[in-house]
Amino acid sequence: MAELRPSGAPGPTAPPAPGPTAPPAFASLFPPGLHAIYGECRRLYPDQPNPLQVTAIVKYWLGGPDPLDYVSMYRNVGSPSANIPEHWHYISFGLSDLYGDNRVHEFTGTDGPSGFGFELTFRLKRETGESAPPTWPAELMQGLARYVFQSENTFCSGDHVSWHSPLDNSESRIQHMLLTEDPQMQPVQTPFGVVTFLQIVGVCTEELHAAQQWNGQGILELLRTVPVAGGPWLITDMRRGETIFEIDPHLQERVDKGIETDGSNLSGVSAKCAWDDLSRPPEDDEDSRSICVGAQPRRLSGKDTEQIRETLRRGLEINSKPVLPPINPQRQNGLTHDRAPSRKDSLESDSSTAIIPHELIRTRQLESVHLKFNQESGALIPLCLRGRLLHGRHFTYKSITGDMAITFVSTGVEGAFATEEHPYAAHGPWLQILLTEEFVEKMLEDLEDLTSPEEFKLPKEYSWPEKKLKVSILPDMVFDNPLH
Repeated sequence: MAELRPSGAPGPTAPPAPGPTAPPAFASLFPPGLHAIYGECRRLYPDQPNPLQVTAIVKYWLGGPDPLDYVSMYRNVGSPSANIPEHWHYISFGLSDLYGDNRVHEFTGTDGPSGFGFELTFRLKRETGESAPPTWPAELMQGLARYVFQSENTFCSGDHVSWHSPLDNSESRIQHMLLTEDPQMQPVQTPFGVVTFLQIVGVCTEELHAAQQWNGQGILELLRTVPVAGGPWLITDMRRGETIFEIDPHLQERVDKGIETDGSNLSGVSAKCAWDDLSRPPEDDEDSRSICVGAQPRRLSGKDTEQIRETLRRGLEINSKPVLPPINPQRQNGLTHDRAPSRKDSLESDSSTAIIPHELIRTRQLESVHLKFNQESGALIPLCLRGRLLHGRHFTYKSITGDMAITFVSTGVEGAFATEEHPYAAHGPWLQILLTEEFVEKMLEDLEDLTSPEEFKLPKEYSWPEKKLKVSILPDMVFDNPLH
């Protein structure tokens, strides 16, 4: 629960708002991390020392539900001559370390990121006659912050968020988000590390799909060229009724060319998925790899989860290399990171770390496998095949309902434990599937209807007996039921 008040208003949850030149005694009572970020806000908005602020009544570190202590809301006049309309500018406080006393974030030094290393911002077009900023963006930012705190996965520029609902709970077509660097906020060095500012950009479903099939940065650049769809500062207009492809049909050609040339930059997703080893009898629980195996599912090892996390991290931003770095399950400490790593070493909670030492888990070659996806995850299979594997890359599905993962790899990916001789291989609950270019082309033909999922009924099954591979698209309830 939150309340709205001026940031300088008195109250137990709203600290005073000193500027960068606040008296030392006054500043000493002000959380240093908060003070540093507020200084950047004052640089940008010197005429708004006490903006309206949505503040969590019960702070997260006191058991409250909202991870962000505050969301400040500023009025930005824009620049009409540069096609930048007047808008509301929202800035979060809480994803970075505001206090430095370990109440929320572990203090790890001043050289690295502060907390998660970033704060969120959002720019919403101001409607004519609107005298105060709407507060719904603050709750949207709280929702994204809850995801970050619960998963300990961080965001970076070019990431996309599938929201599947109008951001303001209206009838708007703006139902998803991309993330980019805020065009005005500069990185801040705080006493607890560096903080950058990632701006939320509202997009239509068609624009989200284009970002998935190509890359987020490419779509952001297109949005910048269309004033009514964002313009140079990527300002969200919830009343926008047309996609950029409807506004300018030539933009679809640029996306199609980008996909053909670059492939997709999306290297993996968290999804509702599962897999079974059809080589073994179904009653052989010890080696089954469904989401739940009896009462004690096998766990992904710590090293495997680190590797899978790396495949999910890589490719969500523009890479300078033509092919993503390989998945290498044998490499112990040689991983390099194209983006700031999460503070969490495992994709699951600490209780999900390996119950079997990594070096004792045997890699198994499988004869036949059955892959299961919900409709949303299944719709991404053509993207995985056309946008990733045909460009010599890999794609990972990490289950959100169980401790398992499926990674598709092409013959050009080095270090995979699936090989052309043994294309299906498992390391504990992590399955790798190596697909040749010829088989990928065949699968794309057979899976063509997945690009129009509204045209088929669930469940839907695809089978390639000669390859001993089966894929099922199943209702969500199958994955929500742990006994499926």
